Amino acid sequence: MLSIYSDEYFMKMAFKEAEKAFEAGEIPVGAIVVSQNKVIARAHNQTELLKDVTAHAEMLAVTSAANFLNSKYLADCTLYVTLEPCTMCAGALSWAQLGKLVYGASDIKKGFTCHDTPVLHPKTKVITGIMENDCSELLKSFFLQRR
Repeated sequence: MLSIYSDEYFMKMAFKEAEKAFEAGEIPVGAIVVSQNKVIARAHNQTELLKDVTAHAEMLAVTSAANFLNSKYLADCTLYVTLEPCTMCAGALSWAQLGKLVYGASDIKKGFTCHDTPVLHPKTKVITGIMENDCSELLKSFFLQRR
């Protein structure tokens, strides 16, 4: 049986969050957390608004999801994020024991995969490249406007 709840379906929601960040003058990264095909958290980068270097979309989404579930663990959850998480965010995802991570664009300079040491929890499943072109183009467009 086919399900409408595909990785692309949920990544489109994360992309809408990234567009909100873009409009707010934030680096356009969006994230959502899904549990049992239900979105339980949405976030986008807010480092400028909050004057907080840790206010990445992933961190805000994880906090919101943990509050929703009343649990620090997200083992039965999937995080959809438009850009590969940095080491800080990947560390938080590891501590939360995230079940699945799906990201769009790779971050060849600051993404967690740049490191030799595994950063995510060993049981976390990772899927990459979902809507990669759209996610990359939004980021490129943002930085072109800034230069």
